[in-house]
Amino acid sequence: MAMSKVIRLCGRHLRHWSSQPSRTATTVSGAFVTSPEVRRLSTGDLLQEKLATKSVQRHDWNRAVSEAEKIVGYPTSFLSLRWLLSDEIANVALHLRKLVGSNHPLLKAAKTLIYNDKNQQAWGLIVLLVSKAAGHLDNIPDMEQDKSAGVLHSQRALAEVTEMIRTSHLVHQGMLNLQSYDNAGNDLSGDSDMIFGNKIALLGGDYLLANASQQVATLRNQDLNMLISSAFRDLAESNFIGERDEQNNPLPTKPGTQLKELATDLNSLEDLGFGDLEDNTEPMKIDGVVGHPEKEWSLRHVLGGGSLLGKACMAALMLGGHPKPLQKQGYVFGKHLALAWQACIDMQPFLLPTLPLGAQFSLVSAPVLFHLEHDVALYEEIEKGSRSIHNIDYTKVHQAVLNGPGLERTKILQRKHSLVALKVLDELPSTDARTALQNIIIAMQEL
Repeated sequence: MAMSKVIRLCGRHLRHWSSQPSRTATTVSGAFVTSPEVRRLSTGDLLQEKLATKSVQRHDWNRAVSEAEKIVGYPTSFLSLRWLLSDEIANVALHLRKLVGSNHPLLKAAKTLIYNDKNQQAWGLIVLLVSKAAGHLDNIPDMEQDKSAGVLHSQRALAEVTEMIRTSHLVHQGMLNLQSYDNAGNDLSGDSDMIFGNKIALLGGDYLLANASQQVATLRNQDLNMLISSAFRDLAESNFIGERDEQNNPLPTKPGTQLKELATDLNSLEDLGFGDLEDNTEPMKIDGVVGHPEKEWSLRHVLGGGSLLGKACMAALMLGGHPKPLQKQGYVFGKHLALAWQACIDMQPFLLPTLPLGAQFSLVSAPVLFHLEHDVALYEEIEKGSRSIHNIDYTKVHQAVLNGPGLERTKILQRKHSLVALKVLDELPSTDARTALQNIIIAMQEL
């Protein structure tokens, strides 16, 4: 069953490729056109105007990713095909079927992976594009190079590791707390499906993490090993920021007083650092962060994904033999791209005039955090979720955010991080891979 599904997936991708004409992607006013040469973009007034408008159509996101996948050689979903076809993963998929109908949160995580949700795809693709855009030194042996794709074999392995780590984190998030403090020690024999689901989430995530660690070790690079290990640590620390309900779902912190307003000048590209620019293998500095909407949001998502993507991009440049200053710029690019991506995702529930019945959204999303700073009274509703976030009236929160400044401030936040990422790209040679990265960032504006 699992094998036939993978084969059908492969067939769809191959048919899609065979039907696409060969061309180079470039942008004119946010739209994709066929061009015989790569057009150089910058972070000047023209690009800022593109980021500030809605000229990029929604379907351009799929076009940008599709063009980028052809540049690096194959679709992102093929990155981890080796471990997807392994006996261990096949067994996990088989046992996962037993959870259907149990409403275990792992099923939601599995659905996200199967349907390749925009929140999860393209991390490995970004690593490969950065690798190809920056190139590598000439002294690297030919046997280490994948000349057909323009990257190193080690960089391709790094892209797979990045996908596996991100997937393992998502699978681990599917764990369910079966006993709250008040009910500790109770008999759980009636929750056999939930216990089984927890075992699958724990062991499945650990299996992916172990494979990722093993693959990093085979690269035989101590500095890279330390860098990726620190990304593991950051993902773990992301689960301990701020308030949480009994299922470890995050809750926003009540905003403090005398907070600094979010800068609306897009030319102000001051980095929201947490000590990670000096040495990003050290734990991040969090003093004074919790309770400040923008800083708290940034810290949550740097730890929860931005650190992984940034360090993967930095590691790709390290494998390519580039100097440390450029490696650090790779980290800055990946981190801010992830934050811009997250800001786009956070806005999605608030682009609808009404919230669908039963729908929920992240209570630590940027629009909610910014609105709480504007209207602290709404925090009374948030406090109802101290035991469970399901006790919160999401419709009430949704309407309040729509009537406040949170959505507009999130758009500004997203543009700011996009411009930081684009500024780093300007330091790379003008290539089709760099243009593909720029196209993804521009298309991201209307995800």
